[in-house]
Amino acid sequence: MKRLFLFAMMCAATTLWATAGNTIDTEPLKLVAPEMTPQLVKINDNPFARTVSYNPTETERSFGDFDFFKTKTNPDVKPFKVMDDLTFVGVPLFIAGWAVKGDKAMFRVNNKDAKENTQLLTNFKTGIDDYTQYFGPAVTVGLKLAGVEGRSDWPRLLASAAMSYGIMAGFVNGIKYTAKEMRPDGSSANSWPSGHTATSFVGATLLHKEYGLTRSPWFSVAGYGVATATGVMRILNNRHWISDVMSGAGIGIMSTELGYALSDVLFKGKGLLRNNLEADFNDPSFFSISMGLGLGSKGIDFTADDIVDKEKYEDMYKGYDIEADVDDEENPNVKFRAATVVDAEGAYFFNKYVGAGGRLRVRAMSARSFGKYTELVSESSLAAWGTAVGNIYGFSDEFYEAALKDGSPITQSNGVVESDHLTEFTASVGLYFNLPLNDHFALGSKLLIGRSFTQELDIDGHAEGYVKDIKYGIYIENGELDVNKSYLKYPISTGQTYTDDWDYLTIGAESATSWGTGLSLTYRYKSNFSWKLFVDYDYSKKKFNMKYDPYHYLKSSLTENAYGIVELLSEESPLMEPVFFKKEKVMNYVTLGLSFSVNF
Repeated sequence: MKRLFLFAMMCAATTLWATAGNTIDTEPLKLVAPEMTPQLVKINDNPFARTVSYNPTETERSFGDFDFFKTKTNPDVKPFKVMDDLTFVGVPLFIAGWAVKGDKAMFRVNNKDAKENTQLLTNFKTGIDDYTQYFGPAVTVGLKLAGVEGRSDWPRLLASAAMSYGIMAGFVNGIKYTAKEMRPDGSSANSWPSGHTATSFVGATLLHKEYGLTRSPWFSVAGYGVATATGVMRILNNRHWISDVMSGAGIGIMSTELGYALSDVLFKGKGLLRNNLEADFNDPSFFSISMGLGLGSKGIDFTADDIVDKEKYEDMYKGYDIEADVDDEENPNVKFRAATVVDAEGAYFFNKYVGAGGRLRVRAMSARSFGKYTELVSESSLAAWGTAVGNIYGFSDEFYEAALKDGSPITQSNGVVESDHLTEFTASVGLYFNLPLNDHFALGSKLLIGRSFTQELDIDGHAEGYVKDIKYGIYIENGELDVNKSYLKYPISTGQTYTDDWDYLTIGAESATSWGTGLSLTYRYKSNFSWKLFVDYDYSKKKFNMKYDPYHYLKSSLTENAYGIVELLSEESPLMEPVFFKKEKVMNYVTLGLSFSVNF
């Protein structure tokens, strides 16, 4: 212990000696008095109060002074007048939806679900639209919480949003329960207008006003793009007609514009954080998102002349007109309702008058008469069995009694519409033209060429029952058939059951070249934002293909031997394989619509 203490003392002495040299040649410490300037100051009434002068940054102001109820107004922000942001663009959208809401098909029955007076046209289902309707407010609040200043402070934003949603809810519910329009799926009588779409467009317009107008126009593109997608999904889900969606979009935009107009009256210049962006009014370059109503070619009529390998079926139709049979109301001719059209379009202008660009267009034509084939699957299945097998024996009561003995060949059958929309995707490029009328209005036109691709309509068939067998014997003596000893017994049940699901009817089209033109009236209500009313014309010559397979279930309901006998002896045997149709048709489309455009 003593040695350790002695070692520590030696180390300390060595350190002091080593550092002692640092004080050699140092100057003595001098005290310098600061300059004092007399001033008059205001003394706080509270001597213990502490005054802090601090100018926070934008982000620090958002987080450091996080108060929903404290009004903040940035300097040099111009107050909005009531008419500054009222575009009234929602009015023609609502009226267009009201004008076409009578274009609805008669309700039909989907036998799969055993519903009466319903029109469940497709099994397409997605729940995404339940969430995308809130995209606009979610992004707006998220940006606000992240400290990104928009147009309004918290009190003004919350008041504007509350009034917008309140006005929308009043309009939507007041009309819904007065008009009492049945939904396409027959679930309830509150279809027109679409609440999901109205909610989505309120949120999109909130995002547009708070950040699209003040920060970047691409916030507006994102908001209105998701809102448009929400409306399209409501149609594909068979929850709404196109008229419901168009009117809902109009109500959503109108409600938000009214909500913000009321805020401009109530708050005046208070609570404003940013001015609107300014851009060059003379530059017509744009990117737009559009929703429209498609008119034009409304039917595809297949005839006997369109059957591929028609001579294969001639024996079936001896004694009567094959074309008359194929053309009757129970055969696959399809009529369409007005189409839903959604576009993404853009063009770069070399000057004020001429530019180049392109358009992506989705056109969904819902079949008006397509659902009747779901009933035909059920109604004709047992009759088809009798026709295919019965003409071998003759259509006697004895045959039908034997055919149904020990279990019917069909105990259940129905059709399921998997897709009742003939959806066309078109990508086009070409020249765009612009004729300025003044700073706010311009006429436009275009010449486009593109390629279109089509997604097919599809009905699936479903059948189940008991498998049948046919016992037979063939005796040949001296190379000739002995008719007296040969026999063909009536169908008997094997005791086995079967289930068959197949493509009962499909209609599609090959890709084709598309030509397009159009006229538009653009209203540029802000330097970098426009609304555009347009009418487009598109032309294409398409080759449509149809597969019709009504007897497919016979492969499952008959044993291999029995199927071979029917295929060999029945006059209906050509229908045991799918019947293919091919038709070339000129398609003329007219589209009336409204575009939201960002000018850059």
